Amino acid sequence: MFKTKTQRIDEHNVYSRAGAGTAILIAGFLLLLASVAFAISVGAAKIHFLTVWNAVLNYDPSREADRIIVSLRLPREIGAAVVGAAFAVSGAIMQGMTRNPLADPGLLGLNAGASFALACVFAFYADANYSTVMLVSFIGAAIGALMVFGLGSMSRGGLSPIRITLAGAAVTALLSSLGEGIALYFQLSQDLAFWTAGGVSGTTWAQLKIILPVAAAGICIAILFSKQLTILSFGEEVAKGLGQRTLLTKSVLMLVVLVLAGAAVSLVGGIAFVGLMVPHIVRFLVGTDYRWIIPCSAIFGSVLMVLADTFARTINAPYETPVGAVVAMIGVPFFLYLARKGGRKLS
Repeated sequence: MFKTKTQRIDEHNVYSRAGAGTAILIAGFLLLLASVAFAISVGAAKIHFLTVWNAVLNYDPSREADRIIVSLRLPREIGAAVVGAAFAVSGAIMQGMTRNPLADPGLLGLNAGASFALACVFAFYADANYSTVMLVSFIGAAIGALMVFGLGSMSRGGLSPIRITLAGAAVTALLSSLGEGIALYFQLSQDLAFWTAGGVSGTTWAQLKIILPVAAAGICIAILFSKQLTILSFGEEVAKGLGQRTLLTKSVLMLVVLVLAGAAVSLVGGIAFVGLMVPHIVRFLVGTDYRWIIPCSAIFGSVLMVLADTFARTINAPYETPVGAVVAMIGVPFFLYLARKGGRKLS
């Protein structure tokens, strides 16, 4: 059977996009490996790259450099990579579901809800283990999300990108204030400072054993539903017209967002803008197909967090700058640019 010229052009475009997406994914993975290797090498104690490689392959606890690498820096950078991937993928899902270019777990109440829940845990159950902390973060993120979508749906016009953004700002302010109030009343300010400022300092292998499978499962489910998310991003009416079960798709994807955001906040604290910036950058590189946006967001989100953490701990060594502040330095101008560029479309 002969193919028309239009069919041949469409097939060529599909293969071209697939080839470009694969190349970008491979390049991002190599960049991530290089970033982690560089991050482990620099710090208060500078370590040669070959020493890093040798410590990873042939760990010797009698060597001080090996102990620094394997016990302190390696889990820290792996934690940064996992958190960056979780925030970026959850942001990409939220932007696709809500068709809101300003959607981000940190801007739509999820991070604030998780932080508020953590404040309650530290106030009433100070001896909670990390599994409990992560579970409570999930619940807090769900509370924040329900409040945002509930407030956004109260008006006659129903949900819209601008209403979701405004509701997210209101809920974030409310839950952040409540969390700070609990911290002040129960004298927990110092205990919560780590989560408030945001940082991966002190990440342990025991924490990674819990968060890695959770984050990996969430990202894999997001990839499995990426085709449905692409269709959903064109609008709910279009998705229903193509026979998609939109309620099931939205429910699964929202659960993935809660799991990823909750896991990330439980480890690093409430860091905003990672889930906002990375999907836009990736979308510029690979287009609007979420089959490429999701995995590329995971890779480049990891790269962003690893580099931000490296900059945060080396800019004023041996003192550390909160990584949340470093990300915000980039994220705030990016947010203002998006708001100015797409503000009219959001309404």
